[in-house]
Amino acid sequence: MGILYLKWASSGSSMFVFQQERATARCRRVRHGVIVATGPATEAPLKANQPLTKHDLIDYFLSGCKPKDKWRIGTEHEKFGFEYETLRPIKYKQIASLLNGIAARFEWEKIMEGGNIIGLKKASPSSGNRSISLEPGGQFELSGTPFKTLHQTCDELNSHLYQAKTVAEEMGIGFLGLGFQPKWKPKDIPRVPKVRYNIMQNYFNKNDLPGVESLLMTCSVQVNLDYSSEADMIKKMRTGLALQPVRIHSNVVESSKIPTVSNLDYFNQLAAAIFANSPFSGGAPNGYLSMRSYKVDQVDKCRTGMLPFVFDDTFGFEQYVDYALDVPMMFVYRGNKYIDCSGMSFRDFMAGKLPAIRGQVPTLSDWENHLTTIFPEVRLKRYMEMRGADGGTSDMLCALPAFWVGLLYDEVSLHNVLDMIADWTPEERQNLRNMVPMTGLRTQFQGRLLRHVAEDVLKWAKDGLDRRGLKESNFLDPLKDVVGTGITADSFNNICLSIL
Repeated sequence: MGILYLKWASSGSSMFVFQQERATARCRRVRHGVIVATGPATEAPLKANQPLTKHDLIDYFLSGCKPKDKWRIGTEHEKFGFEYETLRPIKYKQIASLLNGIAARFEWEKIMEGGNIIGLKKASPSSGNRSISLEPGGQFELSGTPFKTLHQTCDELNSHLYQAKTVAEEMGIGFLGLGFQPKWKPKDIPRVPKVRYNIMQNYFNKNDLPGVESLLMTCSVQVNLDYSSEADMIKKMRTGLALQPVRIHSNVVESSKIPTVSNLDYFNQLAAAIFANSPFSGGAPNGYLSMRSYKVDQVDKCRTGMLPFVFDDTFGFEQYVDYALDVPMMFVYRGNKYIDCSGMSFRDFMAGKLPAIRGQVPTLSDWENHLTTIFPEVRLKRYMEMRGADGGTSDMLCALPAFWVGLLYDEVSLHNVLDMIADWTPEERQNLRNMVPMTGLRTQFQGRLLRHVAEDVLKWAKDGLDRRGLKESNFLDPLKDVVGTGITADSFNNICLSIL
């Protein structure tokens, strides 16, 4: 089956091996039922044939288990559009013309909502499904095809950039690869006419949450990866969360003021420190390496963050279901329309007691849509989304999936990271979130810098790619300078290089 079934024996190994055996068996007994595709809101029938149970929600994740030869790499990235002449963000009218131009010239199918074009999609037997969508502030996003190799996903990225820039340059429009809007304020950002985003913005405003700024002002890159079993998912979730970003502060710190932290404080911040690329806002340095990571972390504590329960001995699909059930809803999708359910309970929905549509019970489409409103650093669906990196230049967009594929799709590299994080405590992981934002890769640990720890992890990623035998390790080359110097891509000298 290609299962990454490690004989990992650190503290609590007997419990962990037991969980592996139990979880591997569970992946073989998926209940029957139709699982809908992920992506934008998926339509549900007006009435479900039978009520969903908690077991159905668990089995949704179980249905994502794939043998290793079926594992794929799906890359998604966002970018800011701007006018060359004024440097202002592009308006929706310009975005619509851009989408229409790409559709006409490169044979994409339009996605409409209420008479407005809000995206494009393309499907073919040879290249699979891909889409272009819009984030709330008009950020342009490619959701790529799940490919077998990094060469394929990077070729797709370059093809997309060529198509987008071909049309955009004729309109006087450019694209910027940064994690946070560097010059303009939220009031300057045009809104995209999507009802889903209106509901989300109203929810954040109503609950006095700072989420609107994150929706409008940020761009990220993520990679979507597969798992073979519940045990494999657990290992990858723990590894991903331990290495994912939360927030990064300025790296301009006097060496005498660099604090020392324990080894368990490193890895939550490692990927953020490597890919940090949003040091400007309001037209000036903002004091952070990754303003995007900081803002995202402030959005809504019940639906963002590091998911400490993932490191509990009892963690599995069921525990993630419990977590997602307790995250307040935002909407349901019925009759091609979004219905505002912000703040309501999915548990009430399962009991037919959702105030917005009393008497109706959810389908798997509703569950899938609900999962898209949860924004942790690693998000679980029928695959795993590694979500913690700032948007960047094309070479960094290719480096991100290479980094994670080398670590998570190779048994030896994954084992190395798991051994390193085996005894980390929740308190120490939280301490890392508090310390590294001030020092990034320059954080000291036992007489050495965090960038030296990053060198070890980068080597494991390269070794993992080399063992795949597909000549993919060159995609990590842009990270060598970052890790070698401890200076991320966010310097003044690199701002012009962020124009895609």
